[in-house]
Amino acid sequence: MSSDEQRRLGQLRDNLAAVHERIARGCADAGRDPAEVTLVVVTKFFPASDVLLLHRLGVRHFGENRDQEAAQKFGEVRAALSHAGEQEPVLHFIGQLQSNKAGHVAAYADVVQSVDRPKLVTALAKGAHAHDRRLLVLLQVSLDGETSRGGALPEELDALADAVAAEDLLDLRGVMAVAPLGADPDASFARLREVADGIRSRHPGATWVSAGMSGDLEAGLRHGATHLRVGTAILGSRPSLL
Repeated sequence: MSSDEQRRLGQLRDNLAAVHERIARGCADAGRDPAEVTLVVVTKFFPASDVLLLHRLGVRHFGENRDQEAAQKFGEVRAALSHAGEQEPVLHFIGQLQSNKAGHVAAYADVVQSVDRPKLVTALAKGAHAHDRRLLVLLQVSLDGETSRGGALPEELDALADAVAAEDLLDLRGVMAVAPLGADPDASFARLREVADGIRSRHPGATWVSAGMSGDLEAGLRHGATHLRVGTAILGSRPSLL
């Protein structure tokens, strides 16, 4: 390993440890077990080499939000790990997804966290069948009524959940949301928890709540987040901004 790789490994190790400490404290404050929480490290804009270093540090869940970048990067990552006989990562697609790209995403993603309309359900199901793969699905919820940034309105979710559940290669696992800009994350995630409870009452297997990022993961934990999506706090600023 080169000196640059060793330095980067040390940075990632320190940042990852700091985030795990935040999760431990947040869970303690909320009376929760950290083992209930899955950390999804968001690696968009960062190279495959960083993913492999994080994998070496024990990270297994990764998040990406751009189809072309994710497909290329994780093709490289999986090839390298397979060659080394290492466990494959779990890839979460977390970005807004166009229905005409859903079939391609279905070929490599394990989880799609951003399902927000029936047309996307249909396209993902078609892609899952074409590639003979089962996909785990989260419904993205808009918490401020603004759907242009992705997310379905809460009143649309029952029908959307039923649409996912009707597809044999799509597994409905729960909900995801981003706290609206400028909003109180506690209030936002409390609302998400209500929505999640409603979905789970009709679909008992939908137990995941993806809420909380680098700046608000503690609020997510206070309101039942099972999955945290953390990028900057672990990887630093985007490479294009360095």
